[in-house]
Amino acid sequence: MNCPNIATIRNAFTHSGFFHADDVFSSALLLILNPEIKIERGAKAPEHYEGIVFDIGSGRFDHHQSDRRVRKNGIPYAAFGLLWEEYGALLLEEEDVRQFDKDFVQILDESDNTGKENLIAQCIYDWNPQWNEPEIDGTERFEEAVEWARRLLDAKFRAMRARREAFAQVRTWMQEQTAPILWLKKAMPWKEVVRGTEFLYVCFPSVRGGYAVQAVPRDDNATELKKPFPVEWRGKTAEELRLLTGIGTFCFCHNSGFLCAAESREDAAKVVEMALEYEDK
Repeated sequence: MNCPNIATIRNAFTHSGFFHADDVFSSALLLILNPEIKIERGAKAPEHYEGIVFDIGSGRFDHHQSDRRVRKNGIPYAAFGLLWEEYGALLLEEEDVRQFDKDFVQILDESDNTGKENLIAQCIYDWNPQWNEPEIDGTERFEEAVEWARRLLDAKFRAMRARREAFAQVRTWMQEQTAPILWLKKAMPWKEVVRGTEFLYVCFPSVRGGYAVQAVPRDDNATELKKPFPVEWRGKTAEELRLLTGIGTFCFCHNSGFLCAAESREDAAKVVEMALEYEDK
């Protein structure tokens, strides 16, 4: 059964009473897809409702039936996951739709279906009026929670689109340069693109000023680096680093050995060159 065009939908209905992350994030998603949608709540889904019914009513976007849908990994769909499956491609590229389902949606779906503890789900539930707040309007709290969830999703989608754009740019720069050092013109996401290549270090203008130099992770293990910065440098003060290396504006080396910084591009290049030649004792 094809789902109606989201741009033509003006109404959506979900359950009343205590709200949860599932109905809240479902509502937020629908409002991102179509800000004109009016979210209605009630104890029972109206018959022949003209709009989307979710998390109630045993329809396509409900998950309380005995024959509810379950993902191949065993995590049941909740309303949020069912709506994301249907409409996610309107917001993100296909690969990112799958990634967002894995990293975010499934966690909330699992929590809603099984009661598994989840911080975001608990925060949403805590938004409900408490037993000692009889004067509080539950609908108003629901709308507040939905607005918070909408802003969170907006930020996440914006970041994922920016990452996708960054990856395309980084690939272009990789084709123009040779390993083991990659220079970026801006600070931007790069790890998923660069790891698995022959590049060992990535250098770019720091948002704090000067230049940052990062060691490239080994494969998918973000904590294991191909060539970390020397142990001797790690955690030292700027003065100590300059005495150790003779590099005039060398100012920082992270204690974990993945990040260094210098105040000039020239000195950032010297940091990398020295790190390439350095062998920890």
